[in-house]
Amino acid sequence: MSLIKTLTDYKNNFGEPSKPERREFMRAATRYGFSAAVIAGVGGTLFSERALAQTAQEESERRAAAEMTIVLATGYRVGATRAYPIMQLNYKENIQNFTGGRVYVRLAPAGELGVGDALISKVQNGSVAIAQHSMANLSAFAPEVDLINIPYWCGNNQNFVNLVTSQTWQDVVHSKVEERGFKVLSYACIDPRTVAVRRGLLDGPAKVPEDISGIKFRVPASDILQKVYRLLGANPTPVAWGETSSAMQQGVADALDPSVQALLVFGFTDVLQSISTIQSVADAQVYTCNKEWFDSLPAPIQDGIMQAAETTFRENLAKVPASRAYAYSQMRQAGVEVYTPTTDEIDQWRERCGHHLSDWDDTKVDLAGSMEVFEQLLEATEVDNGYFVDSNS
Repeated sequence: MSLIKTLTDYKNNFGEPSKPERREFMRAATRYGFSAAVIAGVGGTLFSERALAQTAQEESERRAAAEMTIVLATGYRVGATRAYPIMQLNYKENIQNFTGGRVYVRLAPAGELGVGDALISKVQNGSVAIAQHSMANLSAFAPEVDLINIPYWCGNNQNFVNLVTSQTWQDVVHSKVEERGFKVLSYACIDPRTVAVRRGLLDGPAKVPEDISGIKFRVPASDILQKVYRLLGANPTPVAWGETSSAMQQGVADALDPSVQALLVFGFTDVLQSISTIQSVADAQVYTCNKEWFDSLPAPIQDGIMQAAETTFRENLAKVPASRAYAYSQMRQAGVEVYTPTTDEIDQWRERCGHHLSDWDDTKVDLAGSMEVFEQLLEATEVDNGYFVDSNS
């Protein structure tokens, strides 16, 4: 790996480093390797020769001793967990530890191997072992997961976690996902989707649905999310994620809906005027692997990977409030208003697009199989399966 590419990757992972930090990172990458330099950058030990040497030796020894090296690919920079609890370093460590060192994990962060549909395709065809991506993007491959994008039935963090850890969800959805070549390892709870409006569009934050009437609302691949914003009176505008920032700056799109944490991590501070936390739909992420690859592994390694997945999921849940607090603080310091709607205002959003509307009946039947099964899933959102997450609502 060249020094130029090393520095570019570092900037992508952590932002523009200071000159002393840049020099130290380049020196560390040259002497100890990119992985050791990245881990040191995240851990704040770039300037400790002893810590760098120890990290590099440990990485080298682990890789040499492992029976296999796998790639874990994500769309987020390694240091993003501070604001967006994606936990990829935790996943790496946990897989290595729970497999007893038989598996070494090479991280491919910050979209190195693609994002969204492109990355999911690589998991499906087996060229990437494990990847993190949004559930909305997975819906293009496994439509059943799009159920979570029906508004106001599992948008609250705890309801979402109750749902995806339920046996009903696993019976109804995971089986369909596996038919399409994926195995779900674990989910990553972030916070619900929002209504984030570009600068110069409104006098204040979007408080009620009438405030976004007619505006061009950027949506991902999910057909359900497109329907959500039509019900709310907006004009849903599909835009690829990589083009969204420029689309907002140019007025091609007026608003978008990721969580506050995602908006911060992807650099929307200079684009947005306000963010309204309407608590409608879970902005959830998921880690999947290629099912054929997983099934080919020895049972002890399978067990180790699943233990790692469970542990990392619990670490993600614990990290949610700290990441939220940091993201909100950074957004507000950048001049972006983060608005919490009142109960009455939330009710107005719910009445316009919520799951109770007959508009969603066909979708429920198509994706869940029947209205009765959807009702079982709805009941599952209220059942505690031993996992707690702060919902901030």
